[in-house]
Amino acid sequence: MNPVITHKETSLKGKDLLTLADWTSEEIEQILNYAVKMKKEKQPKQLLAGKTLGMIFEKSSTRTRVSFEVGMLQLGGHALHLSSRDIQMGRGESIADTAKVLSRYLDGIMIRTFQHEIVEELAAHADIPVINGLTDDYHPCQVLADLMTILEYKKSFAGQKLAYVGDGNNMAHSLMIGSAKVGLNCTIITPENYEPKQEIVLKAKEIAQKTGAEIVVTHDLKDGICNADAVYTDVWASMGWEDEANERISAFQDYQVNQEVLALAKPDYIFMHCLPAHRGEEVTADVIDGPNSVVFDEAENRLHVQKALMASVM
Repeated sequence: MNPVITHKETSLKGKDLLTLADWTSEEIEQILNYAVKMKKEKQPKQLLAGKTLGMIFEKSSTRTRVSFEVGMLQLGGHALHLSSRDIQMGRGESIADTAKVLSRYLDGIMIRTFQHEIVEELAAHADIPVINGLTDDYHPCQVLADLMTILEYKKSFAGQKLAYVGDGNNMAHSLMIGSAKVGLNCTIITPENYEPKQEIVLKAKEIAQKTGAEIVVTHDLKDGICNADAVYTDVWASMGWEDEANERISAFQDYQVNQEVLALAKPDYIFMHCLPAHRGEEVTADVIDGPNSVVFDEAENRLHVQKALMASVM
């Protein structure tokens, strides 16, 4: 894959990543280019030797924990796993006090939690970079890996169409914002009453006016997926919504990604999923395990983009 940077690189040291809306198109492309370079390295440089990342987990994860922890190790640094049982934040100590204390010990914080406001408050009071590992509203690190994967397979964002099928959740929000930033056309396809937040849709469309991307939200699965270059889906009941699982299965049953609907996408489409997946629900096994699926390349790219991100901001 050819580098995507055509402008002068800028220093990102000390910068937070709360949502991709806060980063310029050039900064996002700089991280993607750096991740491509890092993926090619057989022996990673010890860029973060002696540095420590604190990883706060109020939501558990496979890919987020392993990719950040391995990434720090490969860059010569150390990662601390801090569950909600390990620290006092949320059990009497304020978020502001936690941020100030951790800033005295660490070189960076990654947090995976529920309300986005928690991440914003942590960043407001921390003197070190804060990385959003996931909130109910945004998942920027996943989308950086998604954009890297699309570049690997499609070589460009211009003129490409990404179709996301499923809940208007944090993935839909970040895919719209990330796509708008890099000039990738993005269609969000959801059942009624499960649309993404309107203020985030409007923000993505505002960004897209500057990059030429087209951001669309629709309930029409067949129209939305037509001529897609990349088709993306996610579980119907994300973490925190398990009590609505039966209700959501009923609402989403006509939005399954299967061979019938994928016949409307371009013949060389790629299938994407942030994982974990529920085969037989949001996607059929023959699709996610089929020749057009890139889900494990996508998962691997979490490691590379997060190494690039940590090396840049820390």
